[in-house]
Amino acid sequence: MEIKFILESLLFSAQRPMGVKELREVMLNAANDENADEEAKPYKKINEEDLAAALEILARDHVAAARSYRLVCVAGLWQFVTQPEFHPWLRAFMGVKNRPTRLSQAALETLSIIAYRQPVTRAEVEQVRGVNVDGTMQTLLERNLVEQSGRAEVVGRPALYSTTAFFLEYFGLRGLEDLPAADELRRIPVARPEPSPQAELGLATVPPEQLQLPDVPPAVAPTPAPVAVEAEAETTEPAMAVEPTEAAPAAAPAEQSVPAASPADATPP
Repeated sequence: MEIKFILESLLFSAQRPMGVKELREVMLNAANDENADEEAKPYKKINEEDLAAALEILARDHVAAARSYRLVCVAGLWQFVTQPEFHPWLRAFMGVKNRPTRLSQAALETLSIIAYRQPVTRAEVEQVRGVNVDGTMQTLLERNLVEQSGRAEVVGRPALYSTTAFFLEYFGLRGLEDLPAADELRRIPVARPEPSPQAELGLATVPPEQLQLPDVPPAVAPTPAPVAVEAEAETTEPAMAVEPTEAAPAAAPAEQSVPAASPADATPP
């Protein structure tokens, strides 16, 4: 009996996804059982590599058969899933389950940084995004998409964060190696706003004219005092009005000098 058919029967009967290691334990238990059938004993020494190869072949067989279901590996676990085009009938049969709200753009950006650079500290994520991520990190932790995976060997020993197995299941990834390559992300066109006019590199806007200082003439030697007074008289500033004050008393007339009379000129009494 082929291994792929044994695995198909196990996965079809299982109520949950199963990994290669767990499938191997089932086959070993069947071969080591006291009442084991002769058909189960040859698979006593089967290894995980052979099981993984058989699962890959089985998955390709289901794709080629174009059935309503297929075999997929999500987060390292194998399971049967229905094709997406049968969603309307399955929703009517099973009902609509309350699903958590979609992740915001900030949460997706933070989650992408953690996925590509894990394990990573919160400070490193903030350096890449340029904003505080406390609230976003708390949301990702509550949604079980991110978990604390250790401590960084730096001062303060901050916590390291990595993605969880539920992260792979949430995005339908077999493993982290299925993430788009970094160069593929760089090729995605991004619409950027038109840059604002800049006067100099590093300035956000053109500085207003009133903030530009006029050219200062070179210093000149001080002029003599008379020239300074004359220049001051030539200014066009109006003279300040001075209130009239009481007239100063007239200066006393200067005494006239009278020549002394000579004895000859004197008149007799």
